Amino acid sequence: MSASASQDQRIAVIGLGSMGFGMATSLKKTGFAVTGCDVSTDAVARFVKDGGAGAKTPAEAAKDADVVVSVVVNAAQTEAVLFGKDGAAETMPKDSVFISSATMDPDVARRLAKQLEATGRHYLDAPISGGAQRAAQGELTILASGSAAAFSKARPALDAMAAKLYELGDAAGQGAAFKMINQLLAGVHIAAASEAIAFAAKQGLDISKVYEVITASAGNSWMFENRMPHVLDGDYTPRSAVEIFVKDLGIIQDMARTARFPVPVSAAALQMFLMTSAAGMGRDDDASVARMYAQVTGVKLPGDK
Repeated sequence: MSASASQDQRIAVIGLGSMGFGMATSLKKTGFAVTGCDVSTDAVARFVKDGGAGAKTPAEAAKDADVVVSVVVNAAQTEAVLFGKDGAAETMPKDSVFISSATMDPDVARRLAKQLEATGRHYLDAPISGGAQRAAQGELTILASGSAAAFSKARPALDAMAAKLYELGDAAGQGAAFKMINQLLAGVHIAAASEAIAFAAKQGLDISKVYEVITASAGNSWMFENRMPHVLDGDYTPRSAVEIFVKDLGIIQDMARTARFPVPVSAAALQMFLMTSAAGMGRDDDASVARMYAQVTGVKLPGDK
């Protein structure tokens, strides 16, 4: 798509954290007129310095926007962005589309979509995966569901943000449900990887060599390969925080209880994230589950004092 075609649409990005800032940047690079909004004035100022426009409230950002991209943490924040004080729904033009990127319970996604669609706007349930670097490069994976009209209106922006766009249904909720299956596996794999690396240290093994062997063996997982270098480096700067999986695996438990479906493995993983959070590491990188194992068992990991 050419830059001139992109400029026909005005985009608001609400939530300029590591993911949202990257998404706003990739949209701007493609040629869209992009307005950024965040509770952090510093984040907005940084985006304006990079050539974007800034807004103080979702309502201000959404005014005259063809597409509003919400990149906040959870369902409660998404609802506040839409329907709270100075919310985007107050000012979004008729026939515009709201792209919701937060991970949430599918039932909540359906409720928010119904509420917004009743006002003559569109709602696209579009959770994301890929991390901040891929967000800035416009190479996210987007798991989207919504009406044909929502997809049509959102497609130029989606194409600018995503390397892979999965169209998963004609109504909100399907995208959210797919994302929760991904989060179930991601959380379990991080907890298992953390358990394995700490257990290896307890055995007196060289955990750098353990990493080398496991990443070349059948026991490897994407999360082991991606997260365990944080443990090897003793660097728990949050790329994705422990609290994210406290939230997401908690949603899995709620969904499973409603469906009367047993999820004992993800329930055990949730307890490990809860323990890690309770030990004061909730805002640290999610590989901190390995530190929690180490603290409980007296194991020394890199970076331990």
